[in-house]
Amino acid sequence: MEGVFPVDIGPQYEGEVVRKADLYVEFGGPNVSNKFELLTIKGLEEVENEKIEVIGPDISDLKEGGSYPLALMINIAGTRLEKDMEPVLERRMHLYGNYIEGLYHMNQRDDVWMRLNKDSYAKGLNSLVEIGKILIFLYTSELDVIEKISVTFITDEKKIAEFLPGAREVYAARDKRARGLKEENVEEFYTCALCQSFAPTHICIVTPERIANCGAISWFDGKAAYKLDPEGPVQEVKKGECLDPVRGEYAGCNQVAAEKSMGSYTRVYLHSAFAYPHTSCGCFQAICFYIPEVDALGIVHRDFAGETVVGTSFSTMAGEASGGRQIEGYLGLALEYLRSPKFLQAEGGWKRIVWMPQIIKDLYKDACPADLYDKIATENDAKNTDELVEFLNRAGHPWLKGEVELPV
Repeated sequence: MEGVFPVDIGPQYEGEVVRKADLYVEFGGPNVSNKFELLTIKGLEEVENEKIEVIGPDISDLKEGGSYPLALMINIAGTRLEKDMEPVLERRMHLYGNYIEGLYHMNQRDDVWMRLNKDSYAKGLNSLVEIGKILIFLYTSELDVIEKISVTFITDEKKIAEFLPGAREVYAARDKRARGLKEENVEEFYTCALCQSFAPTHICIVTPERIANCGAISWFDGKAAYKLDPEGPVQEVKKGECLDPVRGEYAGCNQVAAEKSMGSYTRVYLHSAFAYPHTSCGCFQAICFYIPEVDALGIVHRDFAGETVVGTSFSTMAGEASGGRQIEGYLGLALEYLRSPKFLQAEGGWKRIVWMPQIIKDLYKDACPADLYDKIATENDAKNTDELVEFLNRAGHPWLKGEVELPV
């Protein structure tokens, strides 16, 4: 598509990373609090087709090398579109964003991160309007169910702060809908390969009790995505025989993992951090990590600044956990998985968790067993493993007291 747009576009640019030395500007990411992307299905009369709006400073108005807030809101309409398709089509922002030469897109929802390199800026990709034009072209070219589409970019931080709570309400409603259904109640799971450009051997396996690592694709979303585009990045997989109900090993999942990873691994446990853990790309919301000093587990999310209780940061751990490899003791996951009845059940679930950031502990208090909540340490209680051991003994954590029996 070179010549039609300021830069070339196509799947050949998937996996392209914009390093700091090549960075012109970035939107979202770890240095920015207010950021999100949201796709909404509207009525045909509610969408002004191909309208692109920028509220706040545009790329050319920004200082080179800076980090800036961003809301990317896409409205679409079409007689064949269904509300269940919203999160699936929203996740296509990741795919299509990475089709753009010199643009790097990572993560999702209110954790989005985009980087633009200097070369593409110099070629003329100096306005969010140009990015909007490309997104409209890709959405409408690849998905004929879309009859109308409009794109709004907001870089005004105060405006983003106004819209962000509403976006989070939408995310929460989606997640809530996906709860309740059990793996035992269905015959098929779904696989998502949207991130294989960054991790060629990675495949996300989505079940009713295990949301995709990015937190954006639930089992219902997978079902809608497969219906929308049977040849697309989300595919149906027959779960097959349950080989291990505790660790979450299924014959069908093993088969698809072997195929999609090109034989890099042949077994996968959906609910364990050891032996054959589920692989990760780089879009995971959090990491579960092993703490050998207490033979237990910690959780750290992407926005946590500084070092964890084991002396390493999220970014350092992410380098170990990502790339589509099975690394025992490092497991990328979505925060919504903390609410799953099967959450790391092979390791004892919540009863094996001994450390997490205070904000995550507060946000997921409803998922944590009531008698365990005060016994899990945060950065306010322990900054190293010596302090962690002292806190856990003082608090009477059931794992250190030997009161937790692991399932067989």
